[in-house]
Amino acid sequence: MAGNKTFTMIKPDAVEMNNIGPILAMINNAGYKVEALKYMKLTKEQAGLFYAVHKERPFFGELTEYMSGGPIVAAILVKENAVADYRKLIGATDPSKAEDGTIRKIFAKSIAANAVHGSDSDENAEIESNFFFSQLERF
Repeated sequence: MAGNKTFTMIKPDAVEMNNIGPILAMINNAGYKVEALKYMKLTKEQAGLFYAVHKERPFFGELTEYMSGGPIVAAILVKENAVADYRKLIGATDPSKAEDGTIRKIFAKSIAANAVHGSDSDENAEIESNFFFSQLERF
């Protein structure tokens, strides 16, 4: 059964381009309720912990450098079938292959600078949400 929560992160490239508001508006218009929201800057170590699953991949160093290179916005989103619906809303990792009207088609610069992160499973949504937010920070 699909869960009702997902995790997202507006990445440094989208924050730098002043796209926080438009991205959050698209999320809101898609019917998501924000359970938690945080504006912060990750250290390289924090980015490494968050993306530890990719530690052995050749792009890991570049990824952690990029994700610690500027502020991000982390959020827990609530909606029925949250993970699958959010994956549709954000579009393909490669913005050139993303469907028109998706967040990545509109705001991403490249595969690496793809504007947003979205959980790929209910289990990872829980893990990723817990990485950024305590229970006291959720409403």
